[in-house]
Amino acid sequence: MNQTTTKAEQRMPQEPAEENEQTDHATERERAPIVVASQIHKTFRSGEIEVHALRGVDLTIGTGEMVAIVGPSGCGKTTLLNTLSGLDSFDGGEVTIEGTSLAKMNDRRRTDYRARRMGFVFQSFNLLPVISAVENVEMPLLVSGVRPARARKRALESLDSVGLADRASHRPMQLSGGQNQRVTIARALVNHPALVWADEPTGNLDVGSSTEVLALMQRLNKERGQTFVIVTHDPQVAALCERIVRMEDGEIVDDE
Repeated sequence: MNQTTTKAEQRMPQEPAEENEQTDHATERERAPIVVASQIHKTFRSGEIEVHALRGVDLTIGTGEMVAIVGPSGCGKTTLLNTLSGLDSFDGGEVTIEGTSLAKMNDRRRTDYRARRMGFVFQSFNLLPVISAVENVEMPLLVSGVRPARARKRALESLDSVGLADRASHRPMQLSGGQNQRVTIARALVNHPALVWADEPTGNLDVGSSTEVLALMQRLNKERGQTFVIVTHDPQVAALCERIVRMEDGEIVDDE
């Protein structure tokens, strides 16, 4: 049995693994959608030039899924991620997260919701270079009003979950690229979010570090049931996800 198998899975009746796994994923998507996007349109304008970044995108993501969004550069992958997460607005359509419409939230509510229920992992890490790993990880908690002692405890626990408890006092310059990305993941998970959005999370990493970071995200997805949506141009990254959504010219052209 795979070492990442959860205790709940071990208690399930024994059935053919492949058939049972496919049924579990399909049932979960149908039973508990966490993201529902319907006919999303997004156009960027510069003077008389218009770029249709999203052209009527429909997408449903189930709770606990690990989904890759792939496609050529400029096809709308990052725009879709930013739109679904509420980082960017859209011109038409509807996005609901955990049953709540993004369009019905004002800026303050969207910001608060992201802080409580979402985590973000970016290619460039976005760590502050002058403070330590644990200080970077605890920052979202402090901003949210968590008491410093509690924030530090949770930040250390989050670093431990990604295998970096012994690097808590190190600054980003003292860490490798793979370790910095693990710090970023620890920061993204410190609030125990329902959704984690990752935009090219291995883009700045070597092969060994990429494999390490992806294995970590897979483990956290299985153990915690958190939903991961990963934008990537790397087919090896996409192959590790249970579902691959392909985009071209602002549209979804395939959903495996």
